[in-house]
Amino acid sequence: MSTVIHHETEISVDPDLPVVRITREFDAPPEKVFRAHTDPDLVVQWLGPRGLQLTVEHYDCRTGGSYRYTHADADGEYRFYGAFHEVRAPERIVQTFTYEGFPDGVSLDTLTFEDLGDGRTRLVTSSMLDSFEGRDAMLSSGMDVGVREGYERLDELLAS
Repeated sequence: MSTVIHHETEISVDPDLPVVRITREFDAPPEKVFRAHTDPDLVVQWLGPRGLQLTVEHYDCRTGGSYRYTHADADGEYRFYGAFHEVRAPERIVQTFTYEGFPDGVSLDTLTFEDLGDGRTRLVTSSMLDSFEGRDAMLSSGMDVGVREGYERLDELLAS
């Protein structure tokens, strides 16, 4: 039985722009990490915190595509949607991201998949919001728990 290594997830903000930056390394090549972000059958296995059930309404991860999904638990449902503006395998995804419960809080997210060699990848996600208030609301929403737990789940998927 192998042990899955969970790397540190760094979440930072830009003091001059309403940007949240998430940096995380994975013990898998960029092609594999990228596929886990683009294949809906894989996305449902890792996206979001433990304890929430993810249902994908649609997930068309291609330039010009879109997505809509719901996380659910005993307390309710949390719906998200967006559009894929650029999908360039295995190095970059540019998409919008909206939580239906806060429709004015749309972010423009750029994900870059950097090949570190030796079968490792650094994923950097930059989320640009339209205001500092929107950025701070995103940070205070508990998104850090969902990001960290989701990436731990992604580690486990990539190791299997």
